[in-house]
Amino acid sequence: MAEEKPPMTVVTCTAPVNIAVIKYWGKRDEELILPINSSLSVTLHQDQLKTTTTAAISRDFKEDRLWLNGKEDDIGHPRLQSCLREMRRLARKRRGGNGSSSSDPPPFSLAYKVHIASENNFPTAAGLASSAAGYACLVYALAKLYGVEGELSEVARQGSGSACRSMFGGFVQWTMGERADGKDSVAQQVAPETHWPELRVLILVVSAEKKPVGSTAGMQTSVETSLLLKHRAEAVVPERMAQMIRHIQGHDFEAFAELTMKDSNQFHATCLDTFPPIFYLSDISKQVIALVHRFNAHHGRTKVGYTFDAGPNPVLFALEDTVGELVEVVKRSFPPEDNGGQFLKGLPVQGAPLSDELLTAVVRDPVPGVIQYLLHTKPGPGPMTVEDSSGHLLGADGLPRSSR
Repeated sequence: MAEEKPPMTVVTCTAPVNIAVIKYWGKRDEELILPINSSLSVTLHQDQLKTTTTAAISRDFKEDRLWLNGKEDDIGHPRLQSCLREMRRLARKRRGGNGSSSSDPPPFSLAYKVHIASENNFPTAAGLASSAAGYACLVYALAKLYGVEGELSEVARQGSGSACRSMFGGFVQWTMGERADGKDSVAQQVAPETHWPELRVLILVVSAEKKPVGSTAGMQTSVETSLLLKHRAEAVVPERMAQMIRHIQGHDFEAFAELTMKDSNQFHATCLDTFPPIFYLSDISKQVIALVHRFNAHHGRTKVGYTFDAGPNPVLFALEDTVGELVEVVKRSFPPEDNGGQFLKGLPVQGAPLSDELLTAVVRDPVPGVIQYLLHTKPGPGPMTVEDSSGHLLGADGLPRSSR
């Protein structure tokens, strides 16, 4: 008797957050999510920040369904549908014998419905690029489920622009491309996560609240109203992309950090040049900027760099031997509230004594309780498959395990 096909095929994957050091802001095509400039990012380690997504397919499922962080969500979202439609198209193409893979197709019909559950281990929509990790993870999981191989960053881009950069580890560029169909607007790895082992990232979580102006609406208004953004895309970014790649490949931290800060500042200047203006930085964000400049001035060189995405949370870059002193300076400047929570999360940090000279020069008028916590991380790998079935977010019935 023929062996019965398994009732459900399930795949679980994880994908990383990335932080742009040359910023993406503005689209030339809203539907395909084609940018007006290229961008470059650092993929952060999944031990600290990741999205986990389980995708399952079964003949018993009546409709496509989606759960985000344990709650059922709208699977009809246009961008999510774009990714789902494109992955199914690629799967059909592969089944039709046009694919390059020699492995057997999964044991199910492509007409079967899919259930998707996704969870972040960090605040969603708080300026920590949650959509990038989310869509990268979705596309990677669907690719594994449907047996699709090859260029996937173009599909992830159609969910969230920066998601294409989360399809790789280490240091990643997203080339803007020129074609109207977006086939050349893809991500490529500039260097792997092992390239710069001393590089560290410190995220200061000022706010885990949702942004008042979302990135999609914000950048559309900027494209329509900011002449500075047009100048940036055409005259500034191309040279900065080339410079940043050189700095990364040459392990030139001072040049890397300075260019990262300048590009972040220019991005937020374009937000201010937008009409009506957009304010993503808070007063605390600005105080952290001033603190970093005082810290670098005291040392007589650039030991720390900052960048801000479309949100108030500072992301600081430093080399490993600077982190202990930097964390201590942040703690003195923004003393944590003793609420029983862990203030420093992520990679361990070796404490460092602060000289009186440094305290006098750098720590000014401490503001307690405004930073919720610090997250210490480093560059990390791209999306991965979870082999242990206990990591599946969906149970044997295709429903979220956490909702029971």
